[in-house]
Amino acid sequence: MLHDYGHVGLLLVIALVFPFIAIGASYVIHPRRPSAEKSLPYECGVDTVGSTWVQFRASYFLYALIFVVFDIETIFLYLWAVEYQQMGLFAFIEMFVFLAILVAGLIYAWKKGALEWK
Repeated sequence: MLHDYGHVGLLLVIALVFPFIAIGASYVIHPRRPSAEKSLPYECGVDTVGSTWVQFRASYFLYALIFVVFDIETIFLYLWAVEYQQMGLFAFIEMFVFLAILVAGLIYAWKKGALEWK
């Protein structure tokens, strides 16, 4: 039985050790020539003028959250399409319930004005 999980254990060890090897290798081989120019903050090649702390509007974050929700929906639709032949009518009904919930969320966000640039 332990032999069955040997590959999983090996994968776990590699997954835990590899980041440390990569960080150690980058520390050993990175160039060490610091200068004043390299220590400056970099923002699209232009020096900042004034305060660099800018408060973003919450609508940008709402767009990001809505994108994530519908991106996840696409993943679920793909999995549903792969398993549809085996699950039959039940899967068909469940997907319509899932899509109805997502469309209700979209309509709610639209009515609240979360999708409008102001």
